[in-house]
Amino acid sequence: MVEALKKNPAWKGRKGPVVLVIMDGVGYGKYKEGDAVADSKMWHLEALKAKSPHTKLKAHGKAVGLPSDEDMGNSEVGHNAMGCGRVFNQGAALVFASIASGAMFRGQAWKEIVENVVKHDSALHFIGLFSDGNVHSHIDHLKAMIKQAKSDGIKKVRVHVLFDGRDVGETSALEYTDPFEDFLKELNNGGFDAKIASGGGRMWITMDRYGANWPQVQRGWNVHVHGEGRQFASAREAVETYRKEIPGIIDQDLKEFVIAENGKPVGTIEDGDSVVYFNFRGDRALEISAAFEEDKFDHFDRGRRPKVCYAGMMEYDGDTHVPKRYLVSPPSIDRTMGEYLAASGLRTLAISETQKYGHVTYFFNGNRTGKFDDKLETYVEIKSDVVPFEERPWMKCAEIADKVIEALDSGKYDHIRLNFPNGDMVGHTGVYQAVVCAMESMDLQIGRIAKAVEKTGSVMVICADHGNSDDMYEHDKKTGAVSRKADGTPKAKTSHSLNPVPCIVYDPAYQGEYPAKSGEGDLNEGLGISSIAATIIQLLGYIPPANYDTSVLKM
Repeated sequence: MVEALKKNPAWKGRKGPVVLVIMDGVGYGKYKEGDAVADSKMWHLEALKAKSPHTKLKAHGKAVGLPSDEDMGNSEVGHNAMGCGRVFNQGAALVFASIASGAMFRGQAWKEIVENVVKHDSALHFIGLFSDGNVHSHIDHLKAMIKQAKSDGIKKVRVHVLFDGRDVGETSALEYTDPFEDFLKELNNGGFDAKIASGGGRMWITMDRYGANWPQVQRGWNVHVHGEGRQFASAREAVETYRKEIPGIIDQDLKEFVIAENGKPVGTIEDGDSVVYFNFRGDRALEISAAFEEDKFDHFDRGRRPKVCYAGMMEYDGDTHVPKRYLVSPPSIDRTMGEYLAASGLRTLAISETQKYGHVTYFFNGNRTGKFDDKLETYVEIKSDVVPFEERPWMKCAEIADKVIEALDSGKYDHIRLNFPNGDMVGHTGVYQAVVCAMESMDLQIGRIAKAVEKTGSVMVICADHGNSDDMYEHDKKTGAVSRKADGTPKAKTSHSLNPVPCIVYDPAYQGEYPAKSGEGDLNEGLGISSIAATIIQLLGYIPPANYDTSVLKM
């Protein structure tokens, strides 16, 4: 438990609440070509910038707890940082450290995984995102575990690959598959047998989140566990075949495949096997974990459910303890802004659509399921459409704005936080026209909310959790030139960017408590998005906790 925040006697107060608008995946682009944010008619956002103090915040690398500044930020760590007001070492850094020190392999979970396989003379299966994107997973973690498995006496390893195409190049699958096959070939001696067994694109199988598309998880279950799917001799053959048959398909959408020899799958999951889901990020790990672990499960027919020893890379939900067994402990995040607001008696509304609902609740609250105070907190989820995002790029931003405006008019809340997912979810499709539509749709809703903020005497802080839509084309790292396909069109980039993100403080009832001329310079500069928590607390009229990162306000 935390103590109530201390009031700031110099704060003159505002009639309405403090609204935090998180434009997911919206940054300041480095290149003119491919910056769909700058290329969009975001007139309302630009008007707010023109009359409000604003700055740029870091949203990647060490500023959000990742190992290096070459690591792209993501929604999970971004919302963690904004919600807890300081930086914690995050998944990738923790896993790399655990492997380097050997702590992972000395831990009880790894020992149980290995002992189960040795006892039953069975197989060890690895399922996870197959890239070095370092957002959900890293292929080096997988390689280290396979090496250790061989060292620990395991004879049979099967890998179920989820192709990326979002956090890395959209058609880079073979850049990972071919070297990995060579890696396995070098290890396959002395009775050790390791193979790729199944796979598909991350947005087609296995990696759904927030219950948005359980059939996606079912396709993954069927291909990984039962070996049900189109058969190929190798992962390379599967990728090349699907690319020929479905022109323009990118890695994240590749259909499921099974590797078979003599017509028989090489790696179904059987009783007595062990399974490691090697993603470290939690949101797209919970559903497949439930399929393996839950006795009462009604999301789809699992058919034969093998009795396995299952482990996740990390604990994906600290409150419900999913999974029951995990290799590396997640960061212990405490004293979040939400907990302080509840302890101070402040009323909060958190809202988004399904795709980002967990980010303004679970991740924002430090990977905590549930509320700090049921009487003070209201969480609203607007169900996302289950369609390709490029086909409906406006998503649910209008419905989110409707609820926020209703909440502003009600006078029931002291703080409202919302997430517009458009810039991230549509940005990941690589469809430039759709992203521009997404940006302009979101901008219309920001304009509507701004009017309600003015009417109710509220304050609005606009920011983002990381970049994405600001960097839609692949560029040569040395020259900056756009990478192009054979037909001369730009090669789409579907991953996050390393770019800074906006922070705009719109305070139409401003009373002089802090410098607030329009333009840059009146806010603190060089900060990260972890400064958002202290900023919100100050605008609510309270003094931020002593160890919170500096607010953007010069108070």
